[in-house]
Amino acid sequence: MYLSSITGHFPYLGLFILLLLGGIGFPFPEGVTLILCGLLISSKVIQPVYALVIVYSGVLIGDYLFYSFGRKYGRMIIKLRGFRKVLPPHRLEMLENKFNKYGILFILIGGRLIGEIFLVAGILKMPRIKFLVIDLLSSLLTVIVWVGVGYVGGHTLQIIKKDILRIEHITVFFIVSIVIYLFFRHIFWSRKY
Repeated sequence: MYLSSITGHFPYLGLFILLLLGGIGFPFPEGVTLILCGLLISSKVIQPVYALVIVYSGVLIGDYLFYSFGRKYGRMIIKLRGFRKVLPPHRLEMLENKFNKYGILFILIGGRLIGEIFLVAGILKMPRIKFLVIDLLSSLLTVIVWVGVGYVGGHTLQIIKKDILRIEHITVFFIVSIVIYLFFRHIFWSRKY
């Protein structure tokens, strides 16, 4: 309830907060928030340049915070009750194996699909600069794609809304025409008999 009022009254701050919270493991999917941003841009609620800077920053900061938790606490993080739910020991082991096998590609591609990868990158002490460069590229692509999907979807909805109004007018005209036809047919038919 409180977050919806923030996003309604302060859309830039709301988007930023949702991305930060999603970045550190709360159930606010990054893709959904970015699509929302695209919808808000297409409906002219927010300005595209400001919105893109805000959401790109929110994605990067959220990713970096998650990475930093992993880097600071290392393997001890899975002993913390809150993080054990986010990253159980068996999942950490599986992600570590994939991380060691695929390296940078795993972060570039998988980071957007599996948020815990950033935590694992921190746990494995990936160099900060290397992480940031990879995340800058990965996040840029993600923001462009998901905001674009939201924008196109919002623009398409506006077109469909206009078409629905036209269809409603045509339907009303068609129904009125049928009623008039049936009325006159009934009058004409009843005069014959």
